[in-house]
Amino acid sequence: MSKLHILIIPYPVQGHVIPLMQLAQSLAKYGFKITFVNTESTRKSILNSLSGKNSLHDQIHLVSVLDESESGEDKNVPGKLSEAIFKIMPGKIEKLIEVTNVSEDERITCIIADQSLGWALELADRMGIKRAAFITAAAANLILGFNIPKLIHDGLIDNDGTPRIKDHTFQFEPTMPIMNTSDLLWTSMGNSTMQKIIFNMLVHNNKSVKSADWLICNSTYDLEPGAFKLAPEIVPIGPLLSNNSLESNALSLEAETLISSRESPDSLAGSFWPEDSTCLNWLDQQPLCSVVYVAFGSFTIFNETQFQELALGLELSNKPFLWVVRTNTLDTKSDIFLKKFEEKIGRQKGKIVSWAPQQKVLSHSSIGCFVSHCGWNSTIEAMSNGVPILCWPYFADQFMNQSYVCDIWKVGLGLKKGDNGFISCGEIKVKVEQLLGNDVFKKRAMQIKEMNMNSVKEGGKSHQNLINFIEWIKSS
Repeated sequence: MSKLHILIIPYPVQGHVIPLMQLAQSLAKYGFKITFVNTESTRKSILNSLSGKNSLHDQIHLVSVLDESESGEDKNVPGKLSEAIFKIMPGKIEKLIEVTNVSEDERITCIIADQSLGWALELADRMGIKRAAFITAAAANLILGFNIPKLIHDGLIDNDGTPRIKDHTFQFEPTMPIMNTSDLLWTSMGNSTMQKIIFNMLVHNNKSVKSADWLICNSTYDLEPGAFKLAPEIVPIGPLLSNNSLESNALSLEAETLISSRESPDSLAGSFWPEDSTCLNWLDQQPLCSVVYVAFGSFTIFNETQFQELALGLELSNKPFLWVVRTNTLDTKSDIFLKKFEEKIGRQKGKIVSWAPQQKVLSHSSIGCFVSHCGWNSTIEAMSNGVPILCWPYFADQFMNQSYVCDIWKVGLGLKKGDNGFISCGEIKVKVEQLLGNDVFKKRAMQIKEMNMNSVKEGGKSHQNLINFIEWIKSS
């Protein structure tokens, strides 16, 4: 009997690829064959980051449908992926499905698509294939998208998404984030042209997402009760982490299709950069809950002044720190400054790496707090390890996630810019001291960790949702 074949299509940026790859790895453990589709440069980045290590299950096959000349993608500029993702990729995916389905044994029986790729869900519908939309961000983002007509009706935004009232705050439900019209998902995405493109995509995708057979997300009922109350059709299956897996006895399957739940890849599959695991040895030498972990994801770029203020703030905090600085973000001046800074602080005081195995870092006992851009993956990883967050959002949904952290869950603090538009070294020092000096933040974070872990255990709500999803895929 042939294995059921799932086609998974992420939006080709780091924050979207990783959770869908983690979902792919979970599904592969249950005997499904997975074809994971992306652009050629994204496929190369994933393979390069693994450095030849066999971290992907044999049943997960990476396939590219767009090369660099077609996609023209630039991962260093948020929202600047080519229109090829929406204009060329659909035809390529359709052709891939047609060619694959010639063989009955290889037939694609289900498509799981990033919810931002509404065309993929529509394509699955036309071709008579089961379809599921996957939300890589918080469920609250989809609630925001669903409520765009209401925001227009209430006079908060124009028909093209432009705020009518700047810096106006609102909240859909008491346990949901406090949102600001100036920091909505689309209003913080670069220039006005890009903002309108993102807004129009959200409007268009609303219909296709709602019509999907399943709408799943990397979250939990406990993290976002208000969002799931307003949209019960959204089904949480999170947190999806590399060290989480479904219990092997949850379904009756042939033994040879399973991987031990204790196996954990040396490198996180789906990462675009090789991870520097030497930082884990450094963390072993630091006191319990003492280290300030600093990482801003795959997009955030600081200018020279802000970069130096951050470095000085870490020094002034007088705490050991682990700082992730992507090499592709450094100009000559910043590179020189960073080398002198490293010499000044010494190896015991701080460690700087170009990319870190974040999930392993956040689970380390020496981590005291996380200075983060508040991307959803980073946020849910911190909450699944009981780590308080010092919030430094950059764009898109990160401001919403900051509100979850500071206003709703109360497990972190935000950083305030000065009159000059920069976050000062003094502000960083003070907030680090406040976060590490108040046990209440850690206590709340540990409570959320326990809830998250309970959700993925056998009998937990996310666990059961994922089992139900798997059974649906297997059904005729």
